[in-house]
Amino acid sequence: MGPRFLYFAGHELSEAELCAARLDGDVIEVGEAWMPSDAVETAELRARSLRDLAPPVFTVSHLSAAWVHGAGDRPPGRHAVCRTEQARMHHVIDRRIVLHDRAVPDADRERIGGVWVTRPHRTLVDLARSGDEHHRFAARALARVVPGSAERALKWVKARERLPHRRAALALLTGLAAVTTT
Repeated sequence: MGPRFLYFAGHELSEAELCAARLDGDVIEVGEAWMPSDAVETAELRARSLRDLAPPVFTVSHLSAAWVHGAGDRPPGRHAVCRTEQARMHHVIDRRIVLHDRAVPDADRERIGGVWVTRPHRTLVDLARSGDEHHRFAARALARVVPGSAERALKWVKARERLPHRRAALALLTGLAAVTTT
């Protein structure tokens, strides 16, 4: 899909014009952008809507990556990103993002709509390691919409002996793998 399917405030149209178009039913919000109301909301459009928040030095992760992969119909209030490169970030980039200061290896990320996003199995691992019920709910939703991701995430965690919150992740992922394979 070409760029004509996404509109960013201040680029082609002002925010006021986009809000008026939304009131008229011509566009709907998708992430940090707007799209025609009759267009299909795909992972590519969701990811591309985050392009201004997630330049190539960042990888969209956690709840934001789960939303890109189709787990849920609404994006999180603040988008989560990790470093793509080894360089450390020493300043706040944008108040609309939560920066997890760890690099994501190439094997655990993919480009969707021109934006780096953690792969479904890595997204599941990140969500399962959180103690937050909202993250666990998103993990269950992601495991349902991406077949095989729970098994792959479980294998990923088992291959690493030193991982923060490993026990909690193993418990949740074992349950998800059992449910999604039956």
